[in-house]
Amino acid sequence: MEILRVEHLVKQFATQRAVDDISFSIQQGSIFGLLGPNGAGKTTLIRMITGIFYPDAGDIWLNGHRFDPINDVIKIGYMPEERGLYKKMKIGEQATYLAQLKGMRKPEAMAAAKAWFVRLGMESWWGKKVEDLSKGMSQKLQFVTTVMHEPKLIILDEPFSGLDPVNANLIKDEIYRLAKEGATIIFSTHRMEQVEEICDQIILVNKGQKILDGTVADVKQQFKEFLFSIELNDTEGLSSVDGLFDLLQSKEKKVVVRLHDGVSNNQVLQYLMANDRQIQSFHEILPSLNDIFIKLVEGTPTARQFLQGAV
Repeated sequence: MEILRVEHLVKQFATQRAVDDISFSIQQGSIFGLLGPNGAGKTTLIRMITGIFYPDAGDIWLNGHRFDPINDVIKIGYMPEERGLYKKMKIGEQATYLAQLKGMRKPEAMAAAKAWFVRLGMESWWGKKVEDLSKGMSQKLQFVTTVMHEPKLIILDEPFSGLDPVNANLIKDEIYRLAKEGATIIFSTHRMEQVEEICDQIILVNKGQKILDGTVADVKQQFKEFLFSIELNDTEGLSSVDGLFDLLQSKEKKVVVRLHDGVSNNQVLQYLMANDRQIQSFHEILPSLNDIFIKLVEGTPTARQFLQGAV
């Protein structure tokens, strides 16, 4: 079921069009990656989805109806990159207070806060002030205040910033659990390896425009270069084969080849076996999201002009 759909969103600031005719949709229970370099328009897009900014043009639909910033904001949990916590307030009181602002009654909010504190190993922090917390501890608190009112749509901007590997895995597990239970997560980050691991679908924006949209698997297939890593019993004498593949790398018993257009995996396997090569492993090398990200961002007209000294 579709939980969020944005159609032809536009946002203009003076002479800059921060968001330029962007459309996409997100299914319930999915983890959606919003990617782009600094200044791409990600934050402006998020602020329109959360009702902080009003779009100059376009529509936002939440759970099948047109988004109403006043009544629908309670269904959204937003964790901005710029943290918004009261430094002098005790964190147990702060979590309870922020949950009440999202519509929870005080006893219900306190029970939910305590349950989340136990879940994330934060029980001993209840009476501490935010100013006494490390960046990582503050990050965990911010996550709790974002999700404890059980929003249907959760927007996390750089949620792993400042977290050590143990706590990063703890938050990651909670993201998986929330999605499995029906929440939808929009995940904005610069860390491509995290996106590759966590997200079902991604959108890449640059200079306010959408330049890529699809599932992680489909995107990697779209940009594959037909590279294969092959491990053989013996690589001696193996070279490029006209009409089949180019040999790009040979090291010990492993080779990397690029298949020619129209050549199937089976044709390569048959050639190797016909030449008495025992195949230990054969797998395709797909591009990383980081490689795709760099290729697309540097390949946009503005980026090309800059690199060539034209701007």
